[in-house]
Amino acid sequence: MSRLRKVFTLATAIPLTLGLMATPAPAAPATFTHPGVLVSRPQLDFVKTQVKAGAQPWKAAYDQALASAYASLSRTPKPRPVVECGSYSNPNYGCTDEREDAIAAYTDALIWYISGDARYARKAIALMDAWSAVITSHTNSNAPLQTGWAGSSWPRAAEIVKYTYSSWPNSGRFATMLRNVYLSKVINGSNSNGNWELSMMEAAIGISVFLEDRTSFDKAVSRYRNRVAAYVYLSSDGSLPKTVPGSGLSSRDHIVAYWQGQSTFADGLTQETCRDFTHTGYGIAAIANVAETLHIQGQDVYSTDIGTRLRQALGFQSKYQLGAAVPTWLCSGHVNLGLGPVTEVGFNALHTRLGMPMANTQTLTEHQRPAATNNLFVAWQTLTHAANPA
Repeated sequence: MSRLRKVFTLATAIPLTLGLMATPAPAAPATFTHPGVLVSRPQLDFVKTQVKAGAQPWKAAYDQALASAYASLSRTPKPRPVVECGSYSNPNYGCTDEREDAIAAYTDALIWYISGDARYARKAIALMDAWSAVITSHTNSNAPLQTGWAGSSWPRAAEIVKYTYSSWPNSGRFATMLRNVYLSKVINGSNSNGNWELSMMEAAIGISVFLEDRTSFDKAVSRYRNRVAAYVYLSSDGSLPKTVPGSGLSSRDHIVAYWQGQSTFADGLTQETCRDFTHTGYGIAAIANVAETLHIQGQDVYSTDIGTRLRQALGFQSKYQLGAAVPTWLCSGHVNLGLGPVTEVGFNALHTRLGMPMANTQTLTEHQRPAATNNLFVAWQTLTHAANPA
């Protein structure tokens, strides 16, 4: 987490008076779909067919994942009882190890399904079993975000393995770990910078699917919907961005400060655009990843304001990531680039499946293929979601 800056938070006892957002969410599905966290069986089957045919960009993306350290069958997991993560990764006691073991488990699960090589399923299980046997908590200032990042990758791996491989004796212990160590830490959200709560809700929703916990699923989706509306600005919001219950943003000055000093708002601007594109990318990735999981679970949020905000955010950030001149009204005329490999899921859903034009996002997405991993919670999106119609 060396790239993290210390978060800016606002808290006040003054009641919210500006842009209060409390969007009701649809109820959880009566029956959850499995595998159903970020990738579905039809999506995996599409990828498997493309890779076996040597089609691009899927074959190159698969080869990239297979050649990565995350896919090493000699990888040794590094679990610890307490993962301690401070601001600026100081201290970093198990933070990198946990995140990367979780990404490795997901990588192995994908390779298992696509290749049929059971060694990778067994390796994913070994990684998940190692952590579920040891970890009890996360501590220090970045604990909520760390829990969200690792907790986003674990259920992706677990869903694929549990529902496509023949045997996983310790899956119950892994489920207990997810509930007690991860879900309990993320389910109540955060009033820090918006990417925190978005990643925390990605973890909470993915875990809820794996646990088939309808109550937690509904609670997390409600928080997600409110946070998305407060993270990405649309002109229909009015003169100021939306806020969320409990944020303490009770005046224009508070809101401008929370939006990194930005006082002029435009469609697709995010709460962290003027901080840097890297953290903005974290938020956009979590928005898209949750929307994709909800799509698999039968909830269409792409056709709602969430889809509009996602499309606008992708287009706005992609434009400047591609080199467009930054106007003086935006971030005092300078932005810190580094969006990351985060566009593929949202682009596929909105452009491939729904047919929406997204010229800047398309250019950036195709330029970045095959998208690899940010080593935090985003991994192999070209492989799983490039031009995937499922």
